[in-house]
Formats: sequence, C-alpha cells, structure tokens
Amino acid sequence: MAIDALLLRPLSSHLRLLSYPALSRGCCSRHQYLVQQKCRQKWAAGCPTNKHIESTVARFTRSSSWKHVNATSGHSLDPEPEAYSVMKLWDFLLSSLDAFCRFSRPHTVIGTALSIVSVSVLSVEKFTDFSPHFFTGLLQALISALFMNIYIVGLNQLFDIEIDKVNKPTLPLASGEYSFRTGTTIVSVFAIMSFGIGCVVGSWPLFWALFVSFILGTAYSINLPFFRWKRFAVVAALCILAVRAVIVQLAFFLHMQTFVFGRPAIISKPLIFATAFMTFFSVVIALFKDIPDIDGDKKFGIYSFSVRLGQKPVFWTCVYLLEMAYTVAIMIGATSTCLWSKFTTVLGHAVLALILWKNAKSVNLTSKADITSFYMFIWKLFYAEYLLIPLVR
Repeated sequence: MAIDALLLRPLSSHLRLLSYPALSRGCCSRHQYLVQQKCRQKWAAGCPTNKHIESTVARFTRSSSWKHVNATSGHSLDPEPEAYSVMKLWDFLLSSLDAFCRFSRPHTVIGTALSIVSVSVLSVEKFTDFSPHFFTGLLQALISALFMNIYIVGLNQLFDIEIDKVNKPTLPLASGEYSFRTGTTIVSVFAIMSFGIGCVVGSWPLFWALFVSFILGTAYSINLPFFRWKRFAVVAALCILAVRAVIVQLAFFLHMQTFVFGRPAIISKPLIFATAFMTFFSVVIALFKDIPDIDGDKKFGIYSFSVRLGQKPVFWTCVYLLEMAYTVAIMIGATSTCLWSKFTTVLGHAVLALILWKNAKSVNLTSKADITSFYMFIWKLFYAEYLLIPLVR
C-alpha cells in the first residue's frame, strides 16, 4: 500500500514525498502539504520520532477526501467514471420518484386502492370466487382507477399553483420542481391511459365510473366559466361525496358482479352499508381537507366552510359526524346473524370511535401542523373502514 510505504521511509523521504511542488504533478493534495508543514514544525521543536507523522497521515486518510496515486501499482483510487455515473443516475431516479409520489398525493391513491379492493370483495359469495378471473377483473379496475385518480389530483394542482405556494409549498408544481408543461403532460397521459384501459376491458360499469369521475374531477378544478366548483362549499362537497361514496361503491361492485362474475345486479346489505357509511366519511373528508388550507383559500377567494364558519366549528362537526357513523355501524353489526361478523364489526368500530375521540381531544386548533396531522389520521380511519366493510354480513 502507498500509505505503508510512506510510513516505512525515513523522515527525509516523508518530506520529499509531501513537498508542495508535488502538487503540480497531480500526486498530492493541499491537505498533504499541510501535513508536511506540521511535520517540519514538530521536527523543529525537537520531536525525533515519526509517530506524529503516522497519526496525522492516518487521520487524513480516514477523514479527508484527498486524492493520491498508488505509487506501487499506478492505479488511481478515485471513483471510476462508470460508478460515478450510476450513482448520479440513481440519485436522479430517486428524486424523480419522490417528486412524482408527492404529485400523485399518495394518501388518495391508497384510499382509492383500498376502496376498490374492499368493494370488489363484497361481490365474492364463495371461496372459489377468488379465481384468476376475479384477480384479472380487480386489476383492470384498480389500474384504470388509480390512473384516473392521478389525473384528478394532478389537474387540481395545475390550477392551484399559487394557492399551493401558500398552503402546500412542498408539492412539485408549487415548489418549481415541475413546470406547468410537465404537469399538463402527466395528467394528460394518465387520463388517456385510464380511458384506454376502460375501453379495452369493455366493462360498462367500469367505463362509466371512470367517465363520471373524470367529469366531476375536471369540473371541480378547472378554471373556466361555470366550472371550478371547488369555490362553492356545498358543490365541492357533493363532488367528493359522489365519487368516494357512490361511484366507487356501486360502479366497481357492479363491474365485479356483472362483468367479471356474470351475475345479475343486486343491492346487498353490505353494499348499502358501505355506501351509507362512506357518505358520512366523504362529507367529513370534503369538510376537513379545507381546515389546514384556510390561509390560502381566503387569499384566493375559495369560500370553503372553514373560511365561512371558522376552523373550530368545522373540526368538531367532522368529529361528531364520524362518531355518529361509528355508532350506526355498531348497531348494524349487532344485528348480524353471523357471529364472527357481529363480533368483528362491533368491536372494530367501537375501537375506532374511541381512538378518534382520544385523538380529537389532543389537537391544538391553533397549530396548522396539528390539524394537518389529524387530517392524515382521518385518512387512516378511512383505510381501516375499508378493511372492516367486507366483514359486514
């Protein structure tokens, strides 16, 4: 090793190797020259040994990024150009993935995925229904719906750039990571892919679910005459309720029931429960999502319920609505004739109601961070409910 050879030579050799002119030959760094100066000072002070040289060189070897050429083998210890390029490519891919993840609003993507899986399971009547045909139909619905979800949340960001600079400055369009053209390209491509899958599959319930979601999502966000319905609190809430509570439950259930299994369309007790419960939940999400964004909404004329009524009344209205929904769910679960369904639905909803109340009491309504954290907690309750819905029998 080059360092071993350096330490085994006499002091005069050290000084020659560490001389500053060597810098011009590309063999040493500025750090090595400083080591040489330190060695000379200690030698002048009467230190006759080379121990301080060894420790100093070792420290620079461990902690500094100085470069040298191996005097024995002639191979450079610098990173290979190919390895450096791979590292840069890997960093670019990670940063791009992170930006796209923030752009797609992952909490909505997870909610959409869980809701479709949960509603699809409601169509299962016997264990043998879990066949490759079932999973193919589920995958078709899932991918096309997720693509439409990304279109809707992306379109909303395109027309909310200035608002998001106040409310959500970490989003890619608001932060400048994405240009307006990049955002437009992404939402256009995902809308086309969503409708493409819907047309190729040939399921009318699936196609209408995508089409109605597209219309409502566009009307909610786009800034054109008679549109941008998010400006009106009641209309905005109805848009979210229609998609999350009605379309997701009915259309995707009918896709599995009629198109995948080829059975007649029926409205079952679990489906009615899922639609009714998610109506409450969708209203809560529609109301609560504006509570943390009150500053930007005020500035840009978005008259949400939080702007009109204040954060505290809307916050507790949302909590009480959810507690009412859990109470009704417990009562419905208690009427089930299936013992395991009765036990899981009653216990599960009771636990969620208690957790909701405990967390709501601890929220500081003057803290935007606390309110935002509680909003994400509501989405976790939303996910949990879709785990309980298939157990309602």
